[in-house]
Amino acid sequence: MPEGVEDQVRSAFEKIGSVLAEAGLGHDAIVEMTTYHVGIEDHFDLFNEIRCEYVTEPFPAWTAVEVASLRRPGAIVEIRVIASSV
Repeated sequence: MPEGVEDQVRSAFEKIGSVLAEAGLGHDAIVEMTTYHVGIEDHFDLFNEIRCEYVTEPFPAWTAVEVASLRRPGAIVEIRVIASSV
């Protein structure tokens, strides 16, 4: 797992893109996104900047949740998406 916030966020969106591509979709197919953040105040602006590089208008529904920790040691962010081909 990448160590820095920027690397973790970019890696997460790249992995999401790979999964979507296997289904013949892109990031524009995302209709709902939930993100889980450790220390959201410390990295939210950077996360949002990177998010906008991958997820563009019309933006999907998005809920950002701050958590005390994530399952993987050292993880700062986790992203869950729902995509649609319709």
